[in-house]
Amino acid sequence: MSRAGFYRYLARTAPADEDVLLRERLQQLVVAQHRRCGYRPISALLRREGFLVNRKRVLRLMQEDNLLCLRRQKFVFTTDSNHELPIYPNLARRLTLTGLNQLWVSDITYIRLQCEFLYLAVILDAYSRRVIGWSLGRSLQAELPLAALRQALATRTWRPGELIHHSDRGVQYASHEYTSLLEHKDHDIQISMSRRGNPYDNAKAERFMRTLKQEEVYGGDYRDLDDARARIGEFLDEVYNKQRLHSALRYVTPDEFEQAEQPKEQLRASIPRGPETVETDGARESEEVPWEGLPRFPPPLEIPSGFPPFPPPDNGG
Repeated sequence: MSRAGFYRYLARTAPADEDVLLRERLQQLVVAQHRRCGYRPISALLRREGFLVNRKRVLRLMQEDNLLCLRRQKFVFTTDSNHELPIYPNLARRLTLTGLNQLWVSDITYIRLQCEFLYLAVILDAYSRRVIGWSLGRSLQAELPLAALRQALATRTWRPGELIHHSDRGVQYASHEYTSLLEHKDHDIQISMSRRGNPYDNAKAERFMRTLKQEEVYGGDYRDLDDARARIGEFLDEVYNKQRLHSALRYVTPDEFEQAEQPKEQLRASIPRGPETVETDGARESEEVPWEGLPRFPPPLEIPSGFPPFPPPDNGG
C-alpha cells in the first residue's frame, strides 16, 4: 500500500451527525422550492433555522448533490413604444427612496401555454419589492394593466402628489385611459417613463419578471387561463410576498419588511405637508400667523429701562 493510500484510509470516517442533518434539510428546502431558488436564498433559509453555514459550503453541497436551480431563457417582446401618444420624462432615474408608496414600478410579460399566450401585468412598490397589483389575461390591451392599477389603488394609501408611477413607454401605459386614472384629482400620481430602449431604467420590475419566470412559470405546466391565474396568484400573494427572502431587503420577506416600516410610516403621516390657509376675522391681518405644526418665533428682546447704552462703534480714528 502506498503512503498516500494509507493516509486516505485513515481520513475516511463516518460523516458527522450535523452534516447529515444539514444535507437532509438542504434537500428538503430545494425540493420545496422546486429547484427554482439559488444557493444564496437557501443559505439564508438555513441560517434562519439555526444552521451555521456560509454560502460557499451550501453551494458546494448543492453542486455535489445536483441541486442547483434550473435556468431557462428568452422571452417575447411585449412593449410597443412606436406610437404617437404622449411620453413622460423619467422621474425615477435619480430618486432616492426613503419609505413606502413613493415609487411604484410596473411591467408586462408573457406566459406561454401549450396552445396560446397569456399576458401578466404587475405593479410593485419599489421600496419594499411587494407586489401590490397584478392582472392576467389573453389580451395586451390597456385594460390589462388598468386592472392591476385599480387593484393597487384599492389596497394602498399615499399622499397625493408625492407618489410616482414608473413604467416603460408601452402603448398600454401611455394610453389616455391609464394616464387619466393616474392623474385623477383623487389620486394625483406623477407619471414617469423609461428612456427608449433602456431596460435599466425599470430594473426592479424587470428583475421581478425574471424571478417570476425562473421560480414559478418555467416550472409550471398550466392547463388554461384559470389554472394559470390560480397558481400564479398563489405564488405572488403567498410565496413572493410572504415567504420568499429578498437579498435587497437583507433577506426578509416584503411583508416582514413593510411591517417593520409601519412605525416610520405612521410618523411620516403625522407630519403636516406644508403651509395651510388660516382664516382670520380681520383683527389680526397685520400679524404673521404660522401654519399649524411649526413653532412660533420667540418675541423680540426688550432692553429694560436704566440699562446703560451701548458704546458707539470705534471707526479706527
